[in-house]
Amino acid sequence: MSWSTLGPVAVLFGAVFTNNILLTNFLGMCSFLAISKEVKSAVGLGAAVVFVMTMVNAIEWPVYYYVLVPLNLTYLGFIVYIIIIAAAVQLVEMIVERVSEPLYQALGIFLPLITVNCAVFGAVLFMIIRKYTFLASVAYGLGGGVGWMLAIVAMAGIRAKMAKAKVPRGLEGPGIALIITGIMALAFMGFSGMMRAS
Repeated sequence: MSWSTLGPVAVLFGAVFTNNILLTNFLGMCSFLAISKEVKSAVGLGAAVVFVMTMVNAIEWPVYYYVLVPLNLTYLGFIVYIIIIAAAVQLVEMIVERVSEPLYQALGIFLPLITVNCAVFGAVLFMIIRKYTFLASVAYGLGGGVGWMLAIVAMAGIRAKMAKAKVPRGLEGPGIALIITGIMALAFMGFSGMMRAS
């Protein structure tokens, strides 16, 4: 079975669990490690990534197939993708600033940095490389965002518990966070036998 023949539900499930963009491809690690210190901030950034990734994939698919391909402008793809991602992130930033000033302050520089979050850009590239249909592309954007959010919220919860635990001095901070990420990735690998696409 190839990626292009998968239905939207299978793509959605795969993007959340079996092909988690963060824990399988390790995309979006910078903001994942920086913001996963508090659950509230992790939920806020995760929700922003879900919205941006879903919206961007929904916009990028028709732009690619109805504008870039017919006009033979696929070589401009990266520039177009980044412009659309930046516009979506700007919209999210304005909404978060209006709705929740404390969350906006907590996310700080990492909210506008979703523009260069390689998880969002990777989702667009995977969508094109795998030749998903429009619905499968939107499902992949939603699933990729939910999978990323699931990973960062789980990490924030674990790190909150770890704050009260005795961690060896040499492993405090990023060291233990990377070990936990590796263990989470191994746990998510357990889902990989549920769905295979070659």
